[in-house]
Amino acid sequence: MCTSIVVNRRKTIVGWNLDLSDMEHRVRVAENGVFIEINDKAEGWMPLFGANSRGDFVGMPTCWPHDPRSDPAEGSENVIRLDIDLLTGKKTLSEIREIAETRPVSSVPGTTFMASLSDADGNVLHVVPGQGYKYYEKPDHAVLTNFSPFKMDSETHPWMGWDRYNTAETMIAGAGSVFDVPDCFNVLRAVSQEVCPTVVSMVYDVTERTAFWCEDRRWDDVKVHVFKK
Repeated sequence: MCTSIVVNRRKTIVGWNLDLSDMEHRVRVAENGVFIEINDKAEGWMPLFGANSRGDFVGMPTCWPHDPRSDPAEGSENVIRLDIDLLTGKKTLSEIREIAETRPVSSVPGTTFMASLSDADGNVLHVVPGQGYKYYEKPDHAVLTNFSPFKMDSETHPWMGWDRYNTAETMIAGAGSVFDVPDCFNVLRAVSQEVCPTVVSMVYDVTERTAFWCEDRRWDDVKVHVFKK
């Protein structure tokens, strides 16, 4: 259960709620990025979400209900690997878009992880393994929760986050021409979760190359990192 938003108005502002239970996580600040990492039993700490100094942002909501077309297939590209490659600067958004256009993209067995990706220019790429991709050239805004943008609410699931999607859409649409870091945190707070708790909320002011985040819904305890230009 997660929420990803990208808004292009006076600035490019990206927001991300990581909703997670029963998995160890940490926020790690490095010269080239602020990484939200998950401790995987086999792989160790994996930088799956966050912002980099180039201006990219990676979110990876789970798609509900699971679509078996996303299960691994021979010759397919793994969405987790693509996300890590963008976040760590090994690939660009354009390169990942080309992969999504020309090759099948898969997830892990039994779980459809989606990619919610953006770059320094505010372009947005949503990849749904087994279903396809949607590319938005610097849209006014783009929201992704836990359902497929190809299916919308045609398939329902308790964790799909249709309510969070509509809340975010309404708040962003009503924000006017100026949408800044506090506005983004207001949206993230409104769509934060307790049952599957929101463990990290991150806002990236891409224009200023500044990342802000708080943990466990402690909205008054926001940390800040400014990337060197």
